[in-house]
Amino acid sequence: MDRVPEIVPGYPDRLIPKNEAAAAILRRRTLTNLYNQRGTPEAAWLDSLQNALDQAVAAAYGFPASMPDEDILSRLLALNLARAGPGR
Repeated sequence: MDRVPEIVPGYPDRLIPKNEAAAAILRRRTLTNLYNQRGTPEAAWLDSLQNALDQAVAAAYGFPASMPDEDILSRLLALNLARAGPGR
């Protein structure tokens, strides 16, 4: 495979297959498979993006970035119920 530099800083290079065998390997590079590699050096860029997204969403809701998942879910449920209105 050939590597073409990505135009967005921090993203991995684009991989361009040279032949059908290389194309078959590239087709297995799905988002699910990338997420399954989280925590490895190969997926450090994805971990970084996920952390930035988590912080942006927390800020948008006015939640502390380090809030436990259980507390996040409780607050989101309360917001949802409040917006649904009475009797819903």
